[in-house]
This record gives sequence, structure tokens and C-alpha cells, in this order.
Amino acid sequence: MKKSSDLHIGLVQTDIFWKDKVANLAMLEEKIWEIEESIDLLVLPEMFATGFSMDAKELAEPMNLTVTKWMKQMAAQLKATVTGSVIISENGYYYNRLLWVTQDGTVSYYDKRHLFRMAKEEQTYSAGEKLPIFELKGWKICPQICYDLRFPVWSRNQALENEMAYDLIFYVASWPEVRISAWDALLPARAIENVSYSLGVNRIGVDGNGISYTGHSAVYDFKGSKIFDLAEMEIIKVVKLEADDLDTYRKKFPVWMDSDSFRIL
Repeated sequence: MKKSSDLHIGLVQTDIFWKDKVANLAMLEEKIWEIEESIDLLVLPEMFATGFSMDAKELAEPMNLTVTKWMKQMAAQLKATVTGSVIISENGYYYNRLLWVTQDGTVSYYDKRHLFRMAKEEQTYSAGEKLPIFELKGWKICPQICYDLRFPVWSRNQALENEMAYDLIFYVASWPEVRISAWDALLPARAIENVSYSLGVNRIGVDGNGISYTGHSAVYDFKGSKIFDLAEMEIIKVVKLEADDLDTYRKKFPVWMDSDSFRIL
């Protein structure tokens, strides 16, 4: 499906109330109503309703409960897709799950593949095994969560039937200040190697474990050039990604046609 037009995306860089869903959803709703432009996609940080926590037994909820229903409501009212990661319980397991909620209420998801062992995330959550590619206005979009950013094989944009698998890769994150230089370096690297737009939404503030986050949410074009970054501001920013610019560059510089073909076992 050909991209029908440019894509307008709202990035939400915010502090998060520690393990307080009611406060976070109310706060985010107030911020969302401040958006004046029409958008196609709203991107929230990793575990936006709770903060990045290993207390899954306390905080998890099944699909289509409080947070999912809130996302459906926001998507319907915005007439846009809403995405971000949530702590989900399913069949006795816990997942750090990115929900992709369209304006008609359809819910798709991606479970975080690479679990952050330095926080013992793998001892609480189950890793995802599938990488879906979402579609929006003809754009093919690859979802990723935080620590996934360090693993380029998982996100490699392979050529499929003379075209690339996706046009935009995005990351929702709780990436701490102490390692923010890696975030700043890897986001443009993912754009360059995949000849796609690259977008990252990170939180700010200090969580209940005393970990500091400084944002640096940013958008890069297919050449790795920075379109903008949000520094350390608490803000919602709308960015326009241009379809023609991407298509023209891929035709003029078809490096993707020489990429290595492989399969993850």
C-alpha cells in the first residue's frame, strides 16, 4: 500500500507518577487536550501508566481493562492511533507490552523482545517472539521498546519484494540519564542503517527507585539527520514526516538493495 500522505506524530515527553495509574491517566489526558494540531499518531513512553517497575503482580492488568480502555477513548477522541507500553498479564505471564490502538478501537500489540537484565526484567516479564509491522495511512511502522535499541539485528529493515519492510521505526522508553549518550547515538544509527525515519520517546523525572531520566526524545530522518529533539522539557511536540522525501531518497540511494538477507531463528 502506497503512503497516502505525510504523517503527523505527537511525542509525549513527561514525568510519570510512580505506580499511580489514576494520576498518570488524568495527567496525560490534560496534556493531550493541549494539542492544537491534527495528528495521526500519539506516542507515549514505556510503562506510561506506572513507571518502569518490576512490581508486575501489583500493577499488571489484563488486556482491555483500565489502561487499554483509556487508550481506546483517547484514540477515538483524537481520531488518531495511540501507542505506548503497558504492564499486561496474560495466561499467567507478565509482558511489557506496547499497545497500538486505532481510532476505531482495534488493538494490536508488540511484546518487548529484549528484557533489561540489569534491572532483572527477565525475571518478571516474558520476552516477545514476534515483531509486527503496523500500518497507518500506508506507512509501514516498526515498534520497539527501550532496551531493544541496543540490538540492531532484531530491528533490521530487510528488503521484501523490492521494497523495504518499514518506513518508520520508533522506540518508547524509560532510558536513564546515566546512559543517555547511548540513546543519543543509537537513535540516528537505526535511521541510517535502516534507511527509515527513527523516533524515540523517553520520559523525564525521577522514579520511585531514585533513577533519573532526562528525556532527549527525538526524531531523525532516513539520513540520520536530526529533525528535532525535546531536550529535557516536559512537552508534547508534533512532527511531520514527509513521505515524498523518504521515497525520493530511497530511489536515489538504494543502499537497501545490497543488504544481507537473513532469518532470526
